[in-house]
Amino acid sequence: MRLTLLAIGRVRTGSERGIVAEYLSRAEKTGRGIGFSRATLVEVEPKGARGAAAEADALRRALPEGAKTICFDERGTSLSSRDFAACLAGWRDAGQRDAVCVIGGADGLDKIFVGQADLVVSMGRMVWPHMLARIMVAEQLYRAASILAGTPYHRD
Repeated sequence: MRLTLLAIGRVRTGSERGIVAEYLSRAEKTGRGIGFSRATLVEVEPKGARGAAAEADALRRALPEGAKTICFDERGTSLSSRDFAACLAGWRDAGQRDAVCVIGGADGLDKIFVGQADLVVSMGRMVWPHMLARIMVAEQLYRAASILAGTPYHRD
């Protein structure tokens, strides 16, 4: 199953980009033996119009056909890392080709878009900068792969 981190906005340079790239690289390497074929970052920006609805349109265009979507939204469900890993494993085992983790821009995700997601996850009640949220989601993808592969990275 291919893992994608889909986010609004582009990180030009800096430490955030490097950290996200490192965690996604680790997720891909760890995941190869357990059925995760790749882990990539896709960044999109709406053309012309601004706002949550325009961002949602840009996100929809970037979603692979048939992908399972995980939206990160403060109104979502709080999951443990093991629960998150189990969800990804269930989709993988069911033959799902793509799982996409979606992070909105500074104003969050469009409510209609979130309502169409397969899973909505909260990172807690605090609001996080969307660049930091990318790092956190990329790390959780690596952690999920590590849990499923049985490596010692995750400790309970």
